[in-house]
Amino acid sequence: MQDIIDTVTSPAFLATVLAAVSAFATILALVMPVLARDRMNQRMRVMALERDKLRSQRLADLSKEQRSGKSKAKLRQTSKGFMREIVDKFDLRSQFDNEALRNKLKMAGLRGEAPLVAFMFFRVAAPPAAFAVALVYLFLVADIQASPTMKALYAVLAAGAGYYLPNVFIQNLVQKRQQAIKISFPEALDMLLICVQSGMSVEASFGKVAKEVAAQSVELAEELSLTTAELSYLPDRRLAYENLAKRTALPSVKAVTTALIQAERYGTPVGQALRTMAKENREMRMGEAEKKAAALPPKLTVPMILFFLPVLFLVILGPAAITFWKLQ
Repeated sequence: MQDIIDTVTSPAFLATVLAAVSAFATILALVMPVLARDRMNQRMRVMALERDKLRSQRLADLSKEQRSGKSKAKLRQTSKGFMREIVDKFDLRSQFDNEALRNKLKMAGLRGEAPLVAFMFFRVAAPPAAFAVALVYLFLVADIQASPTMKALYAVLAAGAGYYLPNVFIQNLVQKRQQAIKISFPEALDMLLICVQSGMSVEASFGKVAKEVAAQSVELAEELSLTTAELSYLPDRRLAYENLAKRTALPSVKAVTTALIQAERYGTPVGQALRTMAKENREMRMGEAEKKAAALPPKLTVPMILFFLPVLFLVILGPAAITFWKLQ
């Protein structure tokens, strides 16, 4: 064991590892742009499926009304495989499937039945997997000076953390998606205002802005495309706006959708409402930028003391110290 530690900590081994990591990073940086998938086309295909689903649901509702109560099956995305079998076998839907979970997955950009089944599966599979990994690490890999009972307790705590790991993963996706939408939304709102003032309908404006903003934010383009489909197929346009606010869960988007709902209800000009909301969003973004700029000096204090001042003193006092040593 001591030989292994000496080998790992030797300068030659560390230099070799750093060289290998640098070479791998260089190759990865060159290859990743070539292997990168077209996220825009992939997301737009997903939105096409969502539009087909909405159209099928609407046709099913109309058929149900015309056939005097006879129902027609709706189109649903189903996932097949091992995870679905586990979910159905242990009846996990009764434990986890609810409207809040489905909304959370939509906020993370995960739509359809397959992400729901995967989440329920990992919600059950993650604790025993974390428990097994912790046991192997504590008893076989790590050299921890603790009793077997304490190691087992640590493994139980790891299993408890594994139970919440899927929620943490989904919440992380939600935050990243909200941040991407929040950054691009003011520009999208300005483009939406221009389209409405040029005489385009709200549906056509949403579709046009979705195409234009896709290069900057695929997430926002996805949401606007889905809103365009819902405006076309849902019986009440208010539901489309409310669904957009619910999927994004951002105050700025919710304020815009509320203004659009009020404009639809009371007949006020949509362009005027969008102009007011665009001005407010620009002011909010400027306020956030000023807040970040004001918080920058305190954050730079510690890095300057640790990294900048020692180098500055070395540059200023170094020549004088060398001259003094030569004179001694």
